[in-house]
Amino acid sequence: MMIPQIRDRKLTERQTGPLKKPVQNPREVAEIVAIQALSFVASDPERLGLFLAETGIGPETLRKSAGDPNFLISVLDFVLRDDATVKAFASVSELHPTNVAAARQVLGDPHWERDVP
Repeated sequence: MMIPQIRDRKLTERQTGPLKKPVQNPREVAEIVAIQALSFVASDPERLGLFLAETGIGPETLRKSAGDPNFLISVLDFVLRDDATVKAFASVSELHPTNVAAARQVLGDPHWERDVP
C-alpha cells in the first residue's frame, strides 16, 4: 500500500476556508480600521514624520502605543483631517471614506472598553 504524499492531497474545504470568524463587533472593526490607518501612515516616511511630530510619540514607542484607544483615535484624526489623505487611505484599504469617519466615531464613544485577553 502506497502512502500519498502531502503535496498530492487535495485541500479540504476546512483547510481552505477562513481561519477566523468575521468580526461583527463595531468596536473591533473600528480598531482594525485604526490599525490599518496606522500602517498607512507608517508606510510613507514623510507622513509618518509629520504624525510623530504632531503626536510627540517616538518611533520606538509607536508599536506599544497602538494598543491605546486614545492613540488610535489620534491616528484616525490625523488621517481624517485632510481630504486627500482620507481618500488615499480609503482607496488603499478598500473602504469608503465615511467608514473611516464612522470608525473614528465608534472609537470616540466614551462607553468603549477594549477587550484585553
